[in-house]
Amino acid sequence: MFRISCNGAQKHLFSCLYSTVAAAAAAPANVLAEFLVNSLDFSTKEAISTSAKLSRTKHRHYDPHLLFDLLDEMGMNKSQIKTLVSSSPQLLFCRVDENLKPKIKVLQGLGLSVSQLATFMRRSNFLTRGLDTIIQPNLVYLRDLLPTHHHVAMILIKEPRLFSYNLPKVMPPNISLLQNFGFSTPHILKAFHRHPRFLLNSPEWFERAVHRLVNDFHMPLTSGMFLHGVEVLVLLDESKLERKLDIFRSFGWSDSDICRMVQKLPYCLASSEAKIKTTLKFFMNELGYEPNYLASRAPLLKFSMEKRIVPRNEILKFLKENQLLKGRLCLYTAVSFSESDFQKKCVLPFREKMPEMYDLYMKSRS
Repeated sequence: MFRISCNGAQKHLFSCLYSTVAAAAAAPANVLAEFLVNSLDFSTKEAISTSAKLSRTKHRHYDPHLLFDLLDEMGMNKSQIKTLVSSSPQLLFCRVDENLKPKIKVLQGLGLSVSQLATFMRRSNFLTRGLDTIIQPNLVYLRDLLPTHHHVAMILIKEPRLFSYNLPKVMPPNISLLQNFGFSTPHILKAFHRHPRFLLNSPEWFERAVHRLVNDFHMPLTSGMFLHGVEVLVLLDESKLERKLDIFRSFGWSDSDICRMVQKLPYCLASSEAKIKTTLKFFMNELGYEPNYLASRAPLLKFSMEKRIVPRNEILKFLKENQLLKGRLCLYTAVSFSESDFQKKCVLPFREKMPEMYDLYMKSRS
């Protein structure tokens, strides 16, 4: 375990930071940058960039060695502290004993590891959230909702921004709505684990997403994909959704084709507009696939073009052109194989016959 030394000179250096409003308005960034270089091995460029993230008017006169001592006691190494300060430099000016320590103690009670705590602190805004008004009530609610403390910890690691919301107020109406549609609590919580933010929208927006899935995309409530569809739609605003649907229509897709695709795999609508265009151009313009074929095989639209679709298509094309395949193997089946199965069936047996192709394929996997 390391110790970050804050010698007398460095403490004096930092004590000069923002000691008055006038000093803060003068040139604090250079002083802070020098401190970061000396204490945490920031490069000059990194230190200047980190200093620029701070709002000068909000700083107070606090010693950073209190923060470093706390993080060191928690078991964070110098690299973790540097990363944390780089992303959240306001930590340098927090009230460690009054504000930070009690909140960290609560999180440690969930069994988070040091690295998990470091990631959570870096990605969340818990420093600005009240312990008694937001953090504790949210944790009490999650503990009552989820089976174990471990599940609570995993949810927070997956989505640290949960503390941005008043969970006891926001989540229950959406859970009740889904229960009224016949979904069991275990199924709802499973969806919550997949996408913790999907239950955080306003009840009106949430209900609109549910009704759109039923009325516009004709997905039965009994479908195993229904909650997946809700997860997608609640995170898409109307304009973005319409732009994506228009891309499919521009490639000749009918509304029934789009509905079939959404019913098969609603996550196709979660792809970026650029990804949708690139994928449709490849399958429809280059390979000549029809909309109804793709809609019925929706996973094709979600696989990575660079890492899966294109490399496997090249291998398959080579094998077919050289009559090396026994039986018929379509691209959809080929890309559905796990990586190990695809290599076992289509790559390794023919390594000597296609050395250049083999090398290109293996590079695409790295």
